[in-house]
Amino acid sequence: MEKTFDFMQQFLKDTNLDSGKDTAMLRKEPQPPLEVPPCRDYPNVIRLPHPEMFEDKEVSFLQMIELRETVRQYSEQPMTLDELSFLLWCTQGVKAILPEGKTMRNVPSARAAHAFETLLLVNNVKDLEPGLYRFLALGHALQEIAVGENVLDEYLECFLPKNMIKKSGVTFIWTADFQRMVYSCGNRAARYIYIDAGHVCQNLYLAAQQKHIGVCAIGHFDDDKLNAKLNLDGRSSFTVYCATAGKAY
Repeated sequence: MEKTFDFMQQFLKDTNLDSGKDTAMLRKEPQPPLEVPPCRDYPNVIRLPHPEMFEDKEVSFLQMIELRETVRQYSEQPMTLDELSFLLWCTQGVKAILPEGKTMRNVPSARAAHAFETLLLVNNVKDLEPGLYRFLALGHALQEIAVGENVLDEYLECFLPKNMIKKSGVTFIWTADFQRMVYSCGNRAARYIYIDAGHVCQNLYLAAQQKHIGVCAIGHFDDDKLNAKLNLDGRSSFTVYCATAGKAY
């Protein structure tokens, strides 16, 4: 993380932006894509259950807040595709594309930059092969990147809590498209990337609570190894935060 953070600070210093008041967005420069375009090398796209199909439950907000906890042990019961779709919708779901070319999502983001991409290490989700997937937020779909029983093992060396990942239903990996944040926020982009990560993960905790799914946020991982495994350069795109999720006992 230190090398990535140093790069961000040097990049912002070199651009000589003035406290977020002088940004590419305000200068009407071309806007980066709202999400990283799907890779044509991975044509298998899985449509997720649409948010309108989700079961609506009346939930006591105070009870949800009081019961929120970190869960590190998961049962062998698989998560369902509906549940995974629900968690993705609550953490990065796109409610609308605004006329000015921004997205309105279910989490707040500085100047609606929404610089995150979501990758998933699927381990125990019904009707999904184990492997690595990418969430295509604009289409509410999954792009299959690599599948097979051994895919998860290839990533375990990147994490400290290996057993927790092996027993989870899915591991969320949030990566940042730094230029998307810089475009909107100038030299405050480095600060806002990490603030926004907290918004996303907290929504995961609260959404999972409704589905009796446990969550554990992960900040301890090998940045260089994980970025390399995900084909991220660690400079313009890099891993920020992760979390395991799985059916609770």
